[in-house]
Amino acid sequence: MKVYFNNSCKICKAEIDLYKKEKIDEIDWIDITNNELAEKETSKDSKQLLRRLHVKDGKEVLQGAAAFLSLWKKMPKYKFLYNFFKLPIIFSLFSIIYEIIAFFLYLKNKKQLKKTN
Repeated sequence: MKVYFNNSCKICKAEIDLYKKEKIDEIDWIDITNNELAEKETSKDSKQLLRRLHVKDGKEVLQGAAAFLSLWKKMPKYKFLYNFFKLPIIFSLFSIIYEIIAFFLYLKNKKQLKKTN
């Protein structure tokens, strides 16, 4: 599993650093900052990668709330989050709240996108 995250965002980095402490060997942590390989591996452009967390497990690329579920499912310490947030009504609410927070983080961090003329 590969987790594509924005290491330049202080909030994103702080959360991912918590997950990295779990030392799950099957998880590769990929910083999306100016990372063309991440764009190629996910078939997402830098704007799409910056906008949400992405997880690639096998050939499937998940984003946003679904990406978090996939990540938490692999982490014994955080599996309780998976079990709670996978419930249909909870997942719907989680998805909406995640999108709102992710949008504001995107606005805060979009200056790091490469300038294209």
